[in-house]
Amino acid sequence: MDVVIVGGGPNGMMLACELALGGVRPIVLERSTEPSEEPRSNGLVGQVVRMVDRRGLFERLSDRPGPPQPNSGYFMFAAMPLDLGLLDDSPLYNLPVPESTLVRVLAERAAALGAEIRRGHELTGLAQDDDGVALTVRGPAGRDYELRTRYVVGADGAHSPVRKAAGIGFPGVTYDRTTSRTAHAVVPHDRLDPTTGALEVPGHGPVLPFLPVRTARGGFSYAPLPGLPPLVATVEWDQPASGEPLTFDEMRDSITRVLGVEVPIEPPPGEGPHVLRRINGGSTRVADRYRDGRVFLVGDAAHVFAAGGTGLNLGLQDAINLGWKLAAAIRGGADVLDTYAAERRPIADRAITYSQAQAALLSPGDDITGLRRLFGELLTRSDVVRVLADLVAGADVRHPVGDGAHPLAGWPAPDLTLRTAGGAVRLAELVRGGTPLLIDLSERGDLRADGIEVVRATADTDVSALLLRPDSYVVWASSEARPDQEELRIAVERWFGVPADA
Repeated sequence: MDVVIVGGGPNGMMLACELALGGVRPIVLERSTEPSEEPRSNGLVGQVVRMVDRRGLFERLSDRPGPPQPNSGYFMFAAMPLDLGLLDDSPLYNLPVPESTLVRVLAERAAALGAEIRRGHELTGLAQDDDGVALTVRGPAGRDYELRTRYVVGADGAHSPVRKAAGIGFPGVTYDRTTSRTAHAVVPHDRLDPTTGALEVPGHGPVLPFLPVRTARGGFSYAPLPGLPPLVATVEWDQPASGEPLTFDEMRDSITRVLGVEVPIEPPPGEGPHVLRRINGGSTRVADRYRDGRVFLVGDAAHVFAAGGTGLNLGLQDAINLGWKLAAAIRGGADVLDTYAAERRPIADRAITYSQAQAALLSPGDDITGLRRLFGELLTRSDVVRVLADLVAGADVRHPVGDGAHPLAGWPAPDLTLRTAGGAVRLAELVRGGTPLLIDLSERGDLRADGIEVVRATADTDVSALLLRPDSYVVWASSEARPDQEELRIAVERWFGVPADA
């Protein structure tokens, strides 16, 4: 085997798709025998939405035509409104989609591309040497068998057996003061504002959809997700919780404590599955390394966050970043595997800042209330909103590119519309095959890149050339009328392994 992925959730399936696009047929081992229908995450936010579009999946996941549009309305940061209308160009994109739907779509795509998905197969042992990794796997009949593979990727969650077997540490902080409760619930129709969609709470005020409310006693949110019953959630501090499963009465009591008034909620009709869960505490942890020899980690196996909801957004981008690099190493291209951790770890560290800052601003107490009041004043400034919007979107970390590189190098490719001989086309449509791409916008249109597809076009930009990796990041760019062919050759050799004398 070339690559075995342990874990068939969204990150494992996305990685399988990326490897298959790169010409590698992976095996996915998933312990569960059937896809989970348990409600978990409810959507994607930020740069990952653009990447989903660049793999041709946005319309299918969003169930609407056209490319994603930036959110120019409002978002939230620590239960405070982030007015994106203050920005000329919002970096925030939203894609509401249940995790079960995301996994199903990615699994179908992975299988269609040639990945082998083995359900009911559990990793029980791992040992690596210089040439590969030996895996012991328990199959559906309870019989153990062995696999030999060149690389293993743990996409198996926060309690990752792959991470533990490889001896990779998972340092961080566990918070035990908070209790979070979440439930699908029905609210009386006359409590909903037909114009804003807000939940009217007499004695407290309107609760806007998807904008959490923080009080001195805790937090509350109301999320009317498409195609699902509304989701209500609370978070409280230092509130003893029963060891028994969460009940609707307990959910109602928690809302009353947080808001100071009762909110009439009822269980949704039908069999579901519906959310009704309690989580005590939370953790913020990042693996001390993303790679150990031939073992790699993606998603929750590499990082978890106590607040902010960033885990899935980061995990899918981990998979997209690692997939083409593993495929290149296996096919004999440039070995850029060490850049995986160098690029993805700083983004996880940035997400820690995001998570910890929100947790602090959501904490109880009058002193935090005063801090929030001051912070709210800052949020009326467009420059502050820009910083936070980029942080939420994951659009504020540039990949290392070295001194003197073009300003676009190290960032995702811009959303350009290209005028080619065959007509106008979005750049996002040209990168769906997951291969390197040279966009030649120069006056002469004579750039060459051995082994790289070249698209010659014009566009409304001052950039004359872009060299893109399979994950759409810019590794070389020029704004010169006649781009430097030698600089381009060096970049191609560095990232894609084309010999200098090819």
